[in-house]
Amino acid sequence: MAWKLPFFGFPGLICACLSISVASVIRPVSDTHRSAALELFVPVDGSFRSLEEAYQALRTFQILGLERTYDISHATCPIISEILGSSSKPEDLFHALRVNSILGCQIGTQIFEDVALRLLVGIKEANSLMEFYYSVLSLLYIKQQGSSIVLLDADVIFDSIKAHVQSDGRYRYDSDNAEPSTHAAGIALETLAGVLSLADSHMDQSKIEVVKNDIVKLFDSIKSYDDGTLYFDEKRIGDTEYRAPLATTASVVHGVTAFAAIVSGKLKINGDKLVGLAKFFLSIGVPGRTNDIYIQLDSLSCLENNRISIPLILSFPAAVLSLSSKDHLKADVMTVFGSAAPPLTVNLLQVFGLDSEDIPILENKELQFDPENSIHYLDLLPLKVDVGKYILFFEISLHDPDHLNIYATGGRIKAFFFFTGIIKADKAAVGIFDTDAENAVTLQKLDLSRDNTVSLAANHLKKMRLNFQLLTPLGRTFKPHQVFLKLRHESKVEHIFALESSAGKYKVLLDFLGLVEKFYYLSGRYDIELAVGDAAMENSFLRAIGHIDLDLPGSPEKAACSPPQPIDPYSRYAPKQEISHIFRAPEKRPPQELSFAFLVLTFLPLVGFLIGLLHLGVNLKGFPSSSVPAFCSILFHGGIGAILLIYVFFWLKLDLSTTLEALGLLGVFLIFVGHRTLSHHASTSTKLKTT
Repeated sequence: MAWKLPFFGFPGLICACLSISVASVIRPVSDTHRSAALELFVPVDGSFRSLEEAYQALRTFQILGLERTYDISHATCPIISEILGSSSKPEDLFHALRVNSILGCQIGTQIFEDVALRLLVGIKEANSLMEFYYSVLSLLYIKQQGSSIVLLDADVIFDSIKAHVQSDGRYRYDSDNAEPSTHAAGIALETLAGVLSLADSHMDQSKIEVVKNDIVKLFDSIKSYDDGTLYFDEKRIGDTEYRAPLATTASVVHGVTAFAAIVSGKLKINGDKLVGLAKFFLSIGVPGRTNDIYIQLDSLSCLENNRISIPLILSFPAAVLSLSSKDHLKADVMTVFGSAAPPLTVNLLQVFGLDSEDIPILENKELQFDPENSIHYLDLLPLKVDVGKYILFFEISLHDPDHLNIYATGGRIKAFFFFTGIIKADKAAVGIFDTDAENAVTLQKLDLSRDNTVSLAANHLKKMRLNFQLLTPLGRTFKPHQVFLKLRHESKVEHIFALESSAGKYKVLLDFLGLVEKFYYLSGRYDIELAVGDAAMENSFLRAIGHIDLDLPGSPEKAACSPPQPIDPYSRYAPKQEISHIFRAPEKRPPQELSFAFLVLTFLPLVGFLIGLLHLGVNLKGFPSSSVPAFCSILFHGGIGAILLIYVFFWLKLDLSTTLEALGLLGVFLIFVGHRTLSHHASTSTKLKTT
């Protein structure tokens, strides 16, 4: 059956085949993040739009170990001083104090003590979770500046914050808001950790244990992806404000790591869950917004330095491997910021094909370690792995048992891989046969590793058959993503046929009797091409098979006409046909002797003029003797000579426009001097007659 599909050519076919669904490779923080931070965090006129944005920039640069290429202290420190000296809002004080904790403005000790006093008074009147958060965290920043800050009623504040907790570990923002929030849980845990840091005495251990149990309940609501990535998400309830998974997960990570850092003992959280959370932040890649890259890096920094378990990330430099190039499967194990991992072993537990996920293809292979490049690798060639998509399961084993209490390895790690290779086209043949003699047909063999020049001929009572087989490097039958046969008429009308696999072979049978209408009754030469493409094929091809001369019956009156061929929109920019100018033949000229004779005749009037002057006895007796009339006469005669000279130049090189322009200017001059000259002669003649 012919498909009426536009054929976009072999490049389009290969691009479509290469659109494979392979999980994104998770890599630790790299120089790409540093470059992105330098591009995103750029102050305007020496400052950022807000103190919150300023802190995000300063904190991001601090985490990445970047030196600031700008100084915002001149514009920001006066704002911080003004807020600390006058504002009483805990939120404004919080943003000012945390920016100052990094920027280090010159703030007097007395100002910090005054701010602390205001916060201690305000914290007693706080009702909402955010008021507690801003007040407690602000006091912590003041304490970091060297001030002595103590919460005398820490137990009461601790209980006030704990009053917002729900049975599932989530918190409410205030007592009036009945909707619990996962994001609020992270805020509450970070605030409780701050209260413990500022308490004047040890907190009741039973209260701390209750909070630890709430954290365990909170982690029971964690969500996951198929590759082991874990994250927290809000539940949309009514018109409550929704927080995206990135902000929600970051809030929980901040709260849990802050609380774990201040309490004694370890939280009962499986370290593999921290690995899943780290994979969530790393799976984002390099964010393109300032807020997102700050949240990502700040959260990863909390995971890198937490007291529960430091997550180790198993990453792969490449998830697409070439069997023909004998690529090794390579794996890196590092912390989220690329620090070296302790001594360990990477094991390949199982390999499953996507078509057979129940039966493993390989099991229990240990990756070798290259100490020079600090990478684990596995040679795939002896393992007899074929082309295609696979699911691989890995496991990390730490050599030192004591490291089990420090690092989290992620347990059974799932990864998607894609193996490519050279596909062999075998048993390819094409032939023409009669309708009733299919079995007796003689097929011509084809070599699909190169173009062919097979010449076929048929009429509408014949059939054409093409068959071939595709084999993988291990000799198994291969089913590519796309297999097309294209017949293109000499009028550029194309017909495309999709080939289907049967018993491991590809076969197409074209019955021209049933295709005469599809072919628009167009007889003539048809070029034959075969296109085979797949993401796993390193040698996807578009091969010329040859051509076939078809003799089809004439078109009936009401038969459909062939569709007009689309006009290439870029054809308007193609080179145009060269214009060849044809000049008329030059007119026949007279002989050279006749031309010279005519030239002599043109000079005869001049000779006659000179003879006439001599015969008349021309003299200069009437030339003016006075200075002014004499000067005007000289100019007049010189102007007449100049006109004659202009005529000569016009004959030799000047164009008509330039000549007329010069004559016009010279004519005005001659009118003036000629009038003076003739006036003098007229006056002289009158005096002579009177005398």
